[in-house]
Amino acid sequence: MRALVVGYGSIGQRHARLLEELGHSIALVSRRGVSFSNKWDSLSLALGEWAPDYVVIASRTNEHFDDLSTLANSGYSGVVLIEKPLFHQAISLPAHSFSRAYVAFNLRFHPVTQALRRAVADKNKIAAHAYVGQYLPDWRPQQDYRLGYSAIKKQGGGVLRDLCHELDYMNWILGGWIELTALGGHHSHLEIDSDDVFSVMFRAKDCPVATVNMNYLDDHLRREVAIITDEGTVKADFVAGTVTCGEETQHFSIERDTTYRVQHEAALRGDESILCSLEDGAQVLRMIDAAEQASEQNCWVSH
Repeated sequence: MRALVVGYGSIGQRHARLLEELGHSIALVSRRGVSFSNKWDSLSLALGEWAPDYVVIASRTNEHFDDLSTLANSGYSGVVLIEKPLFHQAISLPAHSFSRAYVAFNLRFHPVTQALRRAVADKNKIAAHAYVGQYLPDWRPQQDYRLGYSAIKKQGGGVLRDLCHELDYMNWILGGWIELTALGGHHSHLEIDSDDVFSVMFRAKDCPVATVNMNYLDDHLRREVAIITDEGTVKADFVAGTVTCGEETQHFSIERDTTYRVQHEAALRGDESILCSLEDGAQVLRMIDAAEQASEQNCWVSH
């Protein structure tokens, strides 16, 4: 398989390494001065000269739409995986002839997410609450946090976009959002111009009360979910690797690359049972836009 990775930041480097480990031939599109045997500065040139079977778009969020449009306009007909979030805002997808295309919400492939989803699948869900937080300067200690895309709103930074895994898997588990309200923005001492805290409250198809709380500020990484049902509460802790239902706790231990690796394998073989579709990815974008609107206008926004 000839794979092309667009963008060579931390996530692009991870995709390239994993695809190489899986035995595929790798090429890059990057403006960085990196040493790589097959590298182009231009996506158009890479498509013409490398002719990939699989393209991974891992550029900055605000560049995703242009990269996907270039891919679509070239007549590319292979498989595409686009890093989350799909775009920096809700925009119509360009017409394309891709054989398959997905959004890289790899947390769907985490055993904790899947165990949580199975545990509540047939239960009457009354309320669901997700929380995620971690201090931004600790994310990439080797880099000045003020220079990363997370800190820069125009590049697609901010917790609503950075931590939108929670929006995706809550939609996936709860049947999709119907209406929401939200509060958030930049309220901390962090030297950034993007949002550092957001709380979203919404009604979902399969749950009348749901919340997602996210921030760049927590002293220690926390990623937790509690779903209250008629049969008790199911709790998930991604950091501890546990899902608790009643007196029973399941324990999971996986290394960090696993979810990314199995996501690639699913995309390449066309197993769409877990993968995030373009439409599901667009639903998350509409949710992000609605949360920003609700926060600015102090209102409820319908899907």
